[in-house]
Amino acid sequence: YFGTSILTGSNSFQEVVVKVERPTYNKPFLGGFRNVSTGVEFHNAGSQTKPKKRPDKGIQLFCRGTQTAVEKNTRQQTRNTTSTQMTKTGLYVSNMTDKLITPGKYFTAEEYHKHRVEAVIVIQKYFRRWHAAYLVQNLKEQRRLRLAQEAQEELQKKWEKEEKLRREYEKKLNPKTREDFELLYHDLQLWMQEETERINRTLTGAKRKAALYALLEEETELIACIGMHKLSANLENQKKAILHFLGKCAQPRRWKAFDGKITEMDTQNSLRGKELLEIYRSINLKDIPKDERISVLLTLKWTVKEHECKLTQEIVALIDREIDLMSRDVKECNLEGLRKRICTLFLQYIKTPEFNPQVAGLIKVPQDPLTLYKNIYFCHSCEKYLPPSEFPIPASSHTIGRCRSCYQLDNEARKREAYFKYRLILENLRKSEVDYQDDSKIVFLVQLPDMQYLIENIWNCQSALSACSDLYELVMVRWDKQHEWSPWNTILLTKEEADAHLKLHNLQKTYEAPFIYKIEQKHIRAKNYFARIPAMASFLHRSNNQSNAN
Repeated sequence: YFGTSILTGSNSFQEVVVKVERPTYNKPFLGGFRNVSTGVEFHNAGSQTKPKKRPDKGIQLFCRGTQTAVEKNTRQQTRNTTSTQMTKTGLYVSNMTDKLITPGKYFTAEEYHKHRVEAVIVIQKYFRRWHAAYLVQNLKEQRRLRLAQEAQEELQKKWEKEEKLRREYEKKLNPKTREDFELLYHDLQLWMQEETERINRTLTGAKRKAALYALLEEETELIACIGMHKLSANLENQKKAILHFLGKCAQPRRWKAFDGKITEMDTQNSLRGKELLEIYRSINLKDIPKDERISVLLTLKWTVKEHECKLTQEIVALIDREIDLMSRDVKECNLEGLRKRICTLFLQYIKTPEFNPQVAGLIKVPQDPLTLYKNIYFCHSCEKYLPPSEFPIPASSHTIGRCRSCYQLDNEARKREAYFKYRLILENLRKSEVDYQDDSKIVFLVQLPDMQYLIENIWNCQSALSACSDLYELVMVRWDKQHEWSPWNTILLTKEEADAHLKLHNLQKTYEAPFIYKIEQKHIRAKNYFARIPAMASFLHRSNNQSNAN
């Protein structure tokens, strides 16, 4: 501790104790001086704070080489030897490479800049000419590509139309499905109407009655011919359905891995299904040698004898009977009935879950008869109890009504309407609504009769913009794509018009007021006819929300 005096007033002092902390490290020498007379050394003052040590980065930051410029003096020689030697007495210097320079015309700065501007204008002229030619060439190329694309689209449309007509003609020539026979009956009805109008217009009296009678006889023959085709088509479709059903029973289990690969695994049940499928195909083969037929029958016999029941005993008895008849050289035509009985009984054997476990999840009729009472409805027309999927319920109906078979039979006998084109429009509409992924419900409540009424009575079977009446070219889309599709939020357009319509963002600015008013009037008529749909849609949305919450 050191004591020192400080001045507190004019003549007063005060003693103050000053505590001095000694440094714990050697004080660096910062320079100073020494008194020559006394020999006392005085050092330059430094702070008492220990300086912060910089971390070593392993790189030399300061060096003499980077702070000192290195100078170097070198001599240089010009590339061309120059001299000022002139011709004189005793020395000749050639002047063959000399150039004679004469001063040109002097021009001012204004003239120089004017000349530059003129040159720039010339360059701009040539560039603009090239740019205009380039733009015209691009426009010509775009026009050529557009015309080629339009021609290609026209050819594509023409080909598609011809393909549709060809398929429709093929359907009528070789009918196989319900749609094909609908088209046949529809054409028959159109032909009947034309012939009846022609007879009523050209004939009178007894000749008219005779012509109408002959027309009725011809219609009856055509209906009988169509019925024969229908029976043969039903038999063929039934065979295909049976093979498809058995193919499902023989399919292995499949699942998709994380890398997208499909893995298949054959189970004991699927192998059993494959075995039964091969046997069924073998016993349905025709025109095979007798030895192979007997081998197939024996394989079937030992397969069904694994289970003892009345059905298997009957199959074994029929197999023994056919083998006995074949040993007696009975004709093939006389064995057809017996072979059909064997196939029918074996198919019944395959559809039994006790003998084929794989079929348990594929049969439509449940094994427990009590489950049939839960969701079964009665058709008053054919007097059959059927599941609800067999009842096409229009949106305007108040009761369940008739089943699909009765509707089809009534249509073939009376109206003979073809729903093929309306079915295409409805399928395209449902596919487009699924792509929106906004949980649309109303489009799946609309049935074919509803779609037919909507197209024929509300939209008059023509496009709202171009009045195109070809139903193959028409599609139904949303009027306002921000809301769910409904009969009061739709418009009937061609495919090209529909693509352009769905790209619009503001309908009020795009379409004129009279057109919008006409569309709104059609929507009001549709909403009045389909007045029951909003309640049904709200019920479906409410039940869907409850299931999601659960």
